[in-house]
Amino acid sequence: MLRLLVADGNDRAGRARHVRVCGKTSAETYAGVLRALAPDAACDLLAPADGDAALPAGLAAYDGLVFTGSSLRVAEGGPAVARQVALMRAALTEGVPVFGSCWGVQVAAVLAGGAAGANPRGPEYGFARNIAPTGPGRAHPLLAGRPPAYDAPAIHSDAVIAAPPGSTVLAANGRLDVQAIALDYEAGTFWGTQYHPELDLDEVAAMLRLSAGEIVAAGFCGDAAGVTAHAQALRDLHADPDGRADLAWRFGLGPEVLEAGLRRREIRSFLDALVRPTRARRR
Repeated sequence: MLRLLVADGNDRAGRARHVRVCGKTSAETYAGVLRALAPDAACDLLAPADGDAALPAGLAAYDGLVFTGSSLRVAEGGPAVARQVALMRAALTEGVPVFGSCWGVQVAAVLAGGAAGANPRGPEYGFARNIAPTGPGRAHPLLAGRPPAYDAPAIHSDAVIAAPPGSTVLAANGRLDVQAIALDYEAGTFWGTQYHPELDLDEVAAMLRLSAGEIVAAGFCGDAAGVTAHAQALRDLHADPDGRADLAWRFGLGPEVLEAGLRRREIRSFLDALVRPTRARRR
């Protein structure tokens, strides 16, 4: 049985907001996806942003660690950020494979000597469009099966703005130079994406509602009511992806987003191409 640790990047306030709109925490979403992709996986959930969260004493007992997204900002620092950087460092130092989306990839980049902050080209709300694997990315197992260009769920204003020395940028698009990355740190390996392969369309819709103020401020929508209508259409598409070709056309979405098995490629690749082989070597 795989033993996985899922670290929720949000602090208490962020988790409460997420539960209010999604009905569950980011860590609970990830745990459900991990168990669907690996029925032999047991997932423990952790909230390392909390000052009273006890970090596991034996991280080496885990076969993999996954970091979720977060409403925190790495560049602002503070104890909630420092505790998560420390968890990432401890896991990689002990040789535990780590995956992260959005917040997780920013934490890993900063730990390894890169930089994260506001993307000077602007945010991505809803979907990252026309992501293209780099030369190294086309041969990397994290992106195995991805086409030459694809879309993916994305909700972020911050991003990795300087890749760490020695890391490998695996994918980019016109909005961001680091959409996927791989890096080695101490005895461990990190793979991650700025986009969210774990999110279903109803959760993308919920997070859009949560970010309505920022979306309006960015000029992507005229008012909060427009964001709500946009999000409802995404929810309708989630409820009937086969029968709502009109909505798939409106959003410009194809199988790489609409089909869960394709959308979650990177998480499956992390489990099958990194976690399981690493477990075999360590045991």
